[in-house]
Amino acid sequence: MDNYQKSLAVLKGTLQFGIEASLEGTIALMHFMGDPQDRYPCIQVAGTNGKTSTARFCQALLKASGYHTGLFTSPELIEYPERMEIDGKVISHERFAEVVLYAWDVAEQAIAAGRIAAITEFELLCAAAFHLFAVEQLDYAVFEVGMGGRWDATSVVRPQVAVVTGIGLDHIGILGNTVEQIAAEKAAIIKPGSFAVLGPGTAETRQVFLERIAEVGADHLVVEPPYEHFEFAGPSYQQANIASARSAVEQLLGQKLPHQLVQQAVGDLVIPGRFEILRTDPLLMIDASHNPQSAEYLHAALLERFRLQPDEQGCQRLDGLDALLLCILADKDADGIITALTPLFKRLAVTRSASARALPPEVLAAKITRLDGRQPEVYASVPEALATLRGTATSTLATGSITLAGEAKAYVAGQ
Repeated sequence: MDNYQKSLAVLKGTLQFGIEASLEGTIALMHFMGDPQDRYPCIQVAGTNGKTSTARFCQALLKASGYHTGLFTSPELIEYPERMEIDGKVISHERFAEVVLYAWDVAEQAIAAGRIAAITEFELLCAAAFHLFAVEQLDYAVFEVGMGGRWDATSVVRPQVAVVTGIGLDHIGILGNTVEQIAAEKAAIIKPGSFAVLGPGTAETRQVFLERIAEVGADHLVVEPPYEHFEFAGPSYQQANIASARSAVEQLLGQKLPHQLVQQAVGDLVIPGRFEILRTDPLLMIDASHNPQSAEYLHAALLERFRLQPDEQGCQRLDGLDALLLCILADKDADGIITALTPLFKRLAVTRSASARALPPEVLAAKITRLDGRQPEVYASVPEALATLRGTATSTLATGSITLAGEAKAYVAGQ
């Protein structure tokens, strides 16, 4: 077994689930490791939607400004190393194995010494990233919060700039049952000495953030339209994320970024799994939308890119993107996603990803029939669905979960 396979085995052997309302274990492990997370300035990005894109824009702007920069995001689309980038490039399997096995060795020592009781998969990945970025002697790092903010393992960092893109009802029951409760969990990344950037999606819960800012004595700014426009291959909703990232980087560097530099940084940037085209003949697009709010953004983006035309029943459907392939996880608001997307498509299909949390396709199909009135095609697996749709030369959007986007990308890459 090579080191990469060893690192995968180690990750599989960690705690895979369970969220504790505490950072004590992660803090103790970091102390045992020498607190690598304190060796570089950083931006931390939280939010219900847009946090991955905003984090990627932050790294791109820092790289374009000439800085040695690391990025940590989650989850991956296809494989673990995607979570860690140096200067815009995913680290190699070898480098990934090196830092994960190092972090695991330190974790085992910490467990043996009684400093920590156990370690989760996400904590181990964060520890590996903290170590990697310290060894790389980065100028700056960017961390995307995994879930929430207050108890997320990335929150052992003390960010110079804390960004919250927006708030929506996601991870209900874990982060809270109202947008205000969820906002409070995400607002916890704003710490004494940090500068808060509040994205436009925080408007509904702005008071929660202002109270946190006053509590810790932080400075802040609010990102609101109109935004300076930049040419970008993705949908227009990304302009808000670009504006948030630009504000965050300008605060970190203490200087304004010229329009030309920002355009250079974002112009050719591809956000993996976000409105991403995998194939053009027939068209296959993936999007990692997995909650009603992101599905509504996707709906608007589709209307920007494709015109509507009436079908045989006179219903307005997209022209140029015929089929919607959905896979939704059981703990998500499937009804909200279905309602936002199915009316746009002539052909509906459902499948199940390899995730144990994925809704059985028959259950998802029944929900669609109840809400949309049509009976979707049912496929047992992502490869079966994609092969069939391609065989009928059907242009397709695969969405509804990050796992579907990732499996679709892996399937196309393997052809």
